[in-house]
Amino acid sequence: MSTPTEEPTTGGCACGAVRYAFTGEPEFAFHCHCRKCQRATGGGHASAFAVAADDVKITGELKQYGAPADTGAQTFSCFCPACGSPVLSKTERFPERLYFHAATLDDPSTFAPGFTVFGEAAQPWDPPDERLAKSG
Repeated sequence: MSTPTEEPTTGGCACGAVRYAFTGEPEFAFHCHCRKCQRATGGGHASAFAVAADDVKITGELKQYGAPADTGAQTFSCFCPACGSPVLSKTERFPERLYFHAATLDDPSTFAPGFTVFGEAAQPWDPPDERLAKSG
């Protein structure tokens, strides 16, 4: 008898040139209000979830832009070179982890943030969600 396989979670960029899939649950999900995330998303914060890099299959080409985060660690915003959609971020602090933008999920309604980070950098027009725990 074979064991049923778990359906992968999937997502990608706006034009479909970049796709990803992983099985299992994200390690955690959050809203980040740091200036790097504001610039990467063009909004007041990034809504993201963390997945072990070894558990993800990415197809298509990603371009990346490196810059220091508010912590000083080098971080990389990865985006589709065809449509410009931000897809994921990664950091030298935690190279074993990828941080996907929630809006890239094929079903973004499954995103459930557990906390916020860098709330002190939030813009007045996009305050942190007071219902969520604060971290960092």
